[in-house]
Amino acid sequence: MSDVKNPTDELEREETRPEEAVDGADEVKAEQEAEAVQAPQEEIELPEGANLLQMLIEAQKEAKTNEDGWQRARAEFANYKKRNERERRELFQRAALDTLRSLLPIIDDFDRAFESVPDEICDDPWIGGVSMIQRKFNNLLEQYEVEAIDPTGGPFDPNLHQAIGAEDSDEVESGCVIETLQKGYRAGEQVLRLALVKVAN
Repeated sequence: MSDVKNPTDELEREETRPEEAVDGADEVKAEQEAEAVQAPQEEIELPEGANLLQMLIEAQKEAKTNEDGWQRARAEFANYKKRNERERRELFQRAALDTLRSLLPIIDDFDRAFESVPDEICDDPWIGGVSMIQRKFNNLLEQYEVEAIDPTGGPFDPNLHQAIGAEDSDEVESGCVIETLQKGYRAGEQVLRLALVKVAN
């Protein structure tokens, strides 16, 4: 075999080398473009970003839960304040009525005293002063909407009257009140004291 190179073979080798170099450069360029295309896809996936989105959703749910709880607590507190205020008013009303109940015998005494005042001293200034005290008691009853129960002539009602005797009567029908011996008192539906009455047979 001769070491002398054939010029024709050398020429063919020279023509093929640039093509191989071009093919290699194209492969490198294609790989770089492929990596460039894949890089944005990796940024879009962003597992950290997905976690942040999930955290945001959970935070919004928690905020909604907290807001609902706060509104519920606020409504419960408002109801508590209303209930407490109502109970306080009822307690004050009961205490006031209990006090007025203890004053009823004094008011009865005033009524009996003025029923037996002699005519000759009715115009006495002292009687006028005592009469003003009686009016203050009556005004106090009116202030708390306390009204007297005097059922004379009306039907007997065990919820408002206490019968302490029964008599025959030609003036009222059977089962009606002949006479009120002691007035009763009530405030609205609450009875402070039953009226003591006589009932017709």
